[in-house]
Amino acid sequence: MKASETRIRQALDRPSPDIRLYLLYGPDESAALALAERLGRAMGPEAERVDLDGAALRGDSARLADEAASLSLFGTARYIRVTGVGDESTAAVEALLAAERAGNPVVMIAPSAKATSRLVKRALEADSALATACYVPVGEGAEALAGQLAREHGLRMAGGAARRLVQATGADRAVMTRELEKLALYLDAGPDRPQQLDDAALDAVGADLGEAEMSEIVEAVVAGRSSDLGDALRRMGEAGGSAIPWLRSLARRLGALAEMRADVAAGGDIASVIKRHRVFFREEAATAAALRRWTPEALAEAQRQVRRVERALVASGTAGAVLADQAMIRLAERARRLGRG
Repeated sequence: MKASETRIRQALDRPSPDIRLYLLYGPDESAALALAERLGRAMGPEAERVDLDGAALRGDSARLADEAASLSLFGTARYIRVTGVGDESTAAVEALLAAERAGNPVVMIAPSAKATSRLVKRALEADSALATACYVPVGEGAEALAGQLAREHGLRMAGGAARRLVQATGADRAVMTRELEKLALYLDAGPDRPQQLDDAALDAVGADLGEAEMSEIVEAVVAGRSSDLGDALRRMGEAGGSAIPWLRSLARRLGALAEMRADVAAGGDIASVIKRHRVFFREEAATAAALRRWTPEALAEAQRQVRRVERALVASGTAGAVLADQAMIRLAERARRLGRG
């Protein structure tokens, strides 16, 4: 069944035995992971979480249904989180929905799936599944999301606080949530004791990430300037900024380049493609150089790598920003080698 974000939040907060699958699809993987965390909180701190991915289900389509029907080793609640899935997992979903019993809920994250994919269509037509699309919010939608998340932490946005929070976090739900947690602690706010969030609190606690700093990282990766990238990452680390906003910015840049590169591969000349995509005139030279440097295959792999790094950053027990820094330096080295070709 199709579910709005409000309904999916409510369903994940109070999981029903009638729902076997919660499918979170679309490009905003950070939002999907944040929603999946709600199921974990609802299941309780002692719940056992089983982690699977699309590759595991591709090789064993019965495993998902088996895990959903299995008892916890410790006699506690149990749920299954599946990440990085696409249409290759449709058979596993079919088996889950058709199984005689499935006592453990499944939350599935499919960042590459679209509303027209087989996986999503199967979930939408099933009474025992809920599916919702996760898209990166923009403009007023992003500010509305910031306000909603703030209210959950007992914070009332004042003045331009919502816009400033969106700009500082790249509209990333996970980063906004962490910033709001710090702000709520600083203001001693909670759902039962709401406090006003204004510029003064953001100045005291919030970390502003400048567009210039993020742009410098993105362009250093795309252009293969490893030494410049190292300096930019060091400055960002010293400022205490999260890597997720600039990873998001890099993902958008790579996506735009991939679209333009496809047009070039179809026979368009670079100058015409750049004009058709309305590239800002100050970025035309760098964009042209990037289109000559990157192949469609390399851009696709770079996008996958950025998504993997983002997933690792929001997962617990990782090396955090170190992973992002190392991965991006490797990506810049890859870009430098492409330029030699």
